[in-house]
Amino acid sequence: MIKKRCLIFLLITTALIFSKSVKAQVYRVDSIDVNLIQPKKNPFPTRPSIFFIYTRNIPVSNLKTKVNYWKTKLSFGINLNQAAFSDNWSSGGVNSIALGSVLNYKAEYNKKDINLTSEVLLQYGKLKNEGQLERKTNDRMFFDNKAAMKISKNWSFFGSLSFESQFDLGYSYAKDASGNETRKLISKFMAPGYLTESIGFEYKPVKYFSVRLGTGTARQTFLLDTTLYKNNPKNFGVPIGKTFRNELAFQAVANFDKDIMPNLNLKSRYLLFAAYEKLTGIDQRLDVTITAKVNRIINVTVSATGLYDDDFSNKIQYSQGLALGIVFKTR
Repeated sequence: MIKKRCLIFLLITTALIFSKSVKAQVYRVDSIDVNLIQPKKNPFPTRPSIFFIYTRNIPVSNLKTKVNYWKTKLSFGINLNQAAFSDNWSSGGVNSIALGSVLNYKAEYNKKDINLTSEVLLQYGKLKNEGQLERKTNDRMFFDNKAAMKISKNWSFFGSLSFESQFDLGYSYAKDASGNETRKLISKFMAPGYLTESIGFEYKPVKYFSVRLGTGTARQTFLLDTTLYKNNPKNFGVPIGKTFRNELAFQAVANFDKDIMPNLNLKSRYLLFAAYEKLTGIDQRLDVTITAKVNRIINVTVSATGLYDDDFSNKIQYSQGLALGIVFKTR
């Protein structure tokens, strides 16, 4: 009996000690020493630093700066078209290959009331169809230089010098009695070639549009091959047997060059040349080029030219071209 009571007492005592130990452990796990709680530091200062702005006058000579009054732009483009067909191609077709290229460089100087502009345009293209003689698709060299001095907000007094000719031989094509293709030489380099000097007034209300009114203009037509009259009776207005002709005239030149939409540029140039000796035959030329930028180096170009020159033909001449090619530009 005594042994049983002693055993029960030991069990109760052990249970009490165990329960107190568990409570102490729970208290130690769940409790945090207040001294260990530290607020996080603010990474930004609560007070701004005090600073002052002072004005200092520095002589221009000490800045060591250099101003460039020239603005240049260069673009070079090339496109290649090729087509090939088998002999039994059901829709028919002609094997062909065409190559075209264009280079355009423009430099412009602006300082106070002085403006200098120089532009170079070189174009050349060729087409070869199977069974036909090769043909040119484009051939032009054009240089234009202008110096102008402002006399008011939108008007300037200018002087200009321009040159125009072609690179390669030009032919007219026909067929003989047997159906074979023939060609006749009608033009070549410096046959004709044009040199034009002009002075007058320029109106430029905005930077993408201008009109030149050349009240004093002289144009020299060069024809270094005196035999071309055999295939071209008008002989470009040069007397037969002569290599030179001079004309005094009134000239108007209108230029437009603007990005009319994002990645879409419209450029046009209109020329009117009215010789004082014969105001009935007024030479006119309109060049229009629309360039759509596909990406940094690929462009789609649509160009068209309308020309009336009674020294060559009494009818309006025109040409049109569409090209997808690679264009490199620097600005």
